[in-house]
Amino acid sequence: MFDLLIVDARIVDGTGAPYFHGDLGVMGDRIAAVGRLSGQLARRTVVAAGRVLTPGFIDIHSHSDASYLINPLGESKVRQGVTLEVAGQCGWSLAPLEGAAVEEIKKDLEAEDEVEISWRTMGEYLACVEEARPSVNLAVVAGHGTIRGSAMGYDDRPPTADEAARMRLLLRQALAEGAFGLSTGLIYPPGSYATTEEIVALARELAPAGGVYFTHMRNEGARLLEAVGEAIRIGEEAGVPVQIAHHKVGGEKNWGKVKESLHVIEEARARGVDVTCDQYPYTASSTGLSSIVPQWAHDGGSEKLLARLRDPDTRRRLAAECVDSPDSWSGWDKLLISSVRSEANKKYEGKNLAEIAQERGQDPIEAAFDLLIEEELAVGMVRFGMSEEDVRAVMQHPWVMVGSDGSALAPYGRLGRGKPHPRNYGTFARVLGRYVREEKVLGLEMAVRKMTGLPAWRLRLWDRGLLRPGFHADLVLFDPDRVVDRATFTDPHQYPDGIDLVVVNGTVTVDGGEHTGARAGRVLRRGGSRCHGDN
Repeated sequence: MFDLLIVDARIVDGTGAPYFHGDLGVMGDRIAAVGRLSGQLARRTVVAAGRVLTPGFIDIHSHSDASYLINPLGESKVRQGVTLEVAGQCGWSLAPLEGAAVEEIKKDLEAEDEVEISWRTMGEYLACVEEARPSVNLAVVAGHGTIRGSAMGYDDRPPTADEAARMRLLLRQALAEGAFGLSTGLIYPPGSYATTEEIVALARELAPAGGVYFTHMRNEGARLLEAVGEAIRIGEEAGVPVQIAHHKVGGEKNWGKVKESLHVIEEARARGVDVTCDQYPYTASSTGLSSIVPQWAHDGGSEKLLARLRDPDTRRRLAAECVDSPDSWSGWDKLLISSVRSEANKKYEGKNLAEIAQERGQDPIEAAFDLLIEEELAVGMVRFGMSEEDVRAVMQHPWVMVGSDGSALAPYGRLGRGKPHPRNYGTFARVLGRYVREEKVLGLEMAVRKMTGLPAWRLRLWDRGLLRPGFHADLVLFDPDRVVDRATFTDPHQYPDGIDLVVVNGTVTVDGGEHTGARAGRVLRRGGSRCHGDN
């Protein structure tokens, strides 16, 4: 007898192969059978009536590092079909922690999530997430910025021999305790202070462990091709796979360059460098407002940055450099403030910086600097600067996966603050609704492959991501005629429609579009779940 039987489904198995009509049976946490199973006994039978049944979606690029410690339900992700997230991206992870990184990470979490840090190692952090019993599976990579901050602080300088050795040791320990790889955020200090050679030396630790190098590249504007070249060089010299994060180009003068960068990636793959990408389906990015401040001003950490913003002479220099930056994506009217910490500035959430400056009677750059001071750097922003044509070109490339670059949020509680980027709620439904059904940029089977089988392959998870007997029963049942993202930039805290059933490790977690309260997610560790290299 099956625990769950789904009959009369249009099965899209995650490989990219054409769909077929059939049934699927689940026993325990595994898929027991796929085929013609109607009439078989089951504790629960779901009649799909032609709706699409797929593997659970894998969010290959996530920032849910703290989300499940606050609200383990993972609402905004699981309700759009995500059953596995990969956190620790863009060089920022919550482990391993020591030295100066402990206080910097505490400041980050006080500004965002108010999580009490009770761990230091990757193993201890993963155990805390495990204890929280999340609704969604979680895999984590170790952030280079966190490792660098732990080993040598936040100074703009090369590491000493001892510091470099400490970074390598911290990464080796994180990999041994379950991390799936290393991530860099090369526009964010302290990662931006690292040379290519420093990163290559650290990335070489990944090869024996079967880890992946995930990178937010050094530039996604005028120097895009140079940044892609650096990412490829790191993978080639270290002998490891490369995952380029949220591949895009910003700034109207740079539009179209992604076609060249995709060609560079194809050439690298042709000569044997394993390079892939991920993408979110929007023309706006999102990060902290402090990223507009020139990188030299971040030298020494957050307190020194604030001191420089308060110093009149330094502030004038910073303002001039911000305005004259060749990498400026767009005007101040295209930069929205998405979140602040203080009640006094909540009125600015959802407004662009030009509007805010007008309200305050200031120049936009002065308004931005004052907001950073008032909020002690805890200001989120959304910035428009990409072209729709480029989004479609990247999306259609066969080696590009879907990744939200967002966190598991909810419209209530601490995770319901501000006006965050709608990708936190809508990424996967948006691909299926807008880009598959409405605009036919992708076929259904290819879109599902980019959300399931391809990221599972990237992570070397050989029993997830496909609908096969013996695989973990992570499943999504959706209506292809109804699936749609509802989150907008002005009203982002909205769940999608059309995602009817989500199963995580054999447990129904979303039923009729509503969260059941189930918390059957697991913390995945590299080397487990039949990962490559498991002995």
